[in-house]
Amino acid sequence: MGNCEDIIRFLDTYLNSEYIVDTSHNGLQVSGKTQIGKVAFGVSASLELFRQAKSAGADLIIVHHGLLWGKEEPLTGMFRERVAFLLQNDINLAAYHLPLDKHPVVGHNACLLRMVDAQQVIPFGKYHGETIGFCGRVENRPLAELVNVWENACGTKAQVLSFGPERINSLAVVSGGAHSLLPQAITQRCDLYVTGVLDEPVQEWCREGHINCVALGHYNSEKPGILALQELVAKNFDVETVFIDVENPI
Repeated sequence: MGNCEDIIRFLDTYLNSEYIVDTSHNGLQVSGKTQIGKVAFGVSASLELFRQAKSAGADLIIVHHGLLWGKEEPLTGMFRERVAFLLQNDINLAAYHLPLDKHPVVGHNACLLRMVDAQQVIPFGKYHGETIGFCGRVENRPLAELVNVWENACGTKAQVLSFGPERINSLAVVSGGAHSLLPQAITQRCDLYVTGVLDEPVQEWCREGHINCVALGHYNSEKPGILALQELVAKNFDVETVFIDVENPI
């Protein structure tokens, strides 16, 4: 068994969440039982995730996308149902948003770069004053080869815009809904930009910027950090852990 306060304090410190400006309330969002036997990990807070976590016997749920986003919200509708389920079942909920995006070890973006053995990795991607992604270098790798690695690792089918070099030497990665940061990759003359989801302007940015872009899906591009966080908690606390994959192609 582990103590919930100890687990949250450890993660807050490890992810440096206190010092990262974010719209998300990072850390413990809903308080439940003190003693933790099992921790469930998932990408996004939802009633379906909560139900599966309860069925799995979890006392604490840790997600990337939580319930609290820096504004007051009335306890009605879907929000009320989600909070009520956690409280009725005495389940804790914690979330780490930008702290998990930008972490150099367990962050989604760092993990995606490690999957393709990227070297010379440095921070990349300014977002509301925070640098949340990374860029790095690979050795003349075919674009299709890199895409295949990420598709297999993330369990997804990538959307690929091929307007840059067929062989990749430099790439930047910002997971999730970060299509708007692609011009920063163009400015840095990257061969490839990797993110979660695209929007209408991206195709012509790629064509005019002579860059490739790969979108792995918002959800699927942000599984790697959660899985790394699960491994971290399992190594440091005497608790069971489980990853709950509420599949989402978007």
